[in-house]
Amino acid sequence: MSASFKQQTVLLVGAGAVGATIAAWLAAKLKHFYVLDQGETLKAIKEKGVSSYLQHHKQKSENTRVNTLASLQECPKPDIILLCVKNYSLDVLSRAILDVYGEQALKDILVVGLQNGVENQQILPKYFPKLVYGIISFNAWLDEPGVVGYQARGPFIFGTPDNSRQAEVELVTSVFNLGVEAIASRHFQDAALSKMIINLTNSFTTLMGLGYREIDHPSLFQKILSQLTYEGVKIVKASGHRECKVGDIPSWFIISASAKLPQFLTRRVFNKNVKKMVVSSMAQDIIQNGRSDNELDGINGYLLELAEKFNVEAPYNKAIYRLCQQAFNQEKFEPISVEQVWQQMALKD
Repeated sequence: MSASFKQQTVLLVGAGAVGATIAAWLAAKLKHFYVLDQGETLKAIKEKGVSSYLQHHKQKSENTRVNTLASLQECPKPDIILLCVKNYSLDVLSRAILDVYGEQALKDILVVGLQNGVENQQILPKYFPKLVYGIISFNAWLDEPGVVGYQARGPFIFGTPDNSRQAEVELVTSVFNLGVEAIASRHFQDAALSKMIINLTNSFTTLMGLGYREIDHPSLFQKILSQLTYEGVKIVKASGHRECKVGDIPSWFIISASAKLPQFLTRRVFNKNVKKMVVSSMAQDIIQNGRSDNELDGINGYLLELAEKFNVEAPYNKAIYRLCQQAFNQEKFEPISVEQVWQQMALKD
């Protein structure tokens, strides 16, 4: 590995679950690596560093000291900025970065968007001329500020929708590979939409409180989850995109089989995949942190727009989207049972 990669000045903005894992894996590998956050998160990381652990191995947690910043003005001009905030925060953050560095300087700064979905592809080009996007193919969660668990050490997938900026894609991939598996992809949009199919389930699992309450009706749970993702497969196929392997997510064949075959034939494989599921980022926002902002429109809403555009029936996704819109807008959201979700979906069994 060329030493020049290690000399990159990297600014990571947002030390949530994804940002914290990146800090844990890269901070010790890069001399000029900085993390920008605020409040309790900034305080915890500044005082204690980032503690990270593989799922079920918290006793083997690793601690990494990190250079922290409270404002953009404190950071030397970065070569790379990693944006690890949700899509709903991108506009405000992007304007702040533009105000600090200016249009001229940003021509030389590589910005990397690390968000679910493709909404960032509409937002970030308004502010930054030099852009690469990343997909997170593993699950991660925060136990508390600065303490993060993860299911796998990567991989990250980097690319652009039109396969431009290949030199920059290779640069980011090389920097990440210093501490975690990363892949440069020439099929980035296929990969992004393949990941979105799985992200469709975040709305339903938040609605019924997966990770916060027991699954009260396993067969209905499988039915709803399987149909949501199967409809997603049909939507993405109709839009002209192909399946792309993203980490350890189920194949389109497995997704389709789970939706179409009797459950006694598919339950074992389905349950195996459910065991990999953790509290989603949407649930962390809504249930754990009590936020009103969420990714429902950027993921579920976007795919439903594609369904309408390409004439794909998606009754399960429409019903879950409607229920989540209503539930997440309540002043105090409380998860409901799987059976209640099914009843409120009002679909014919």
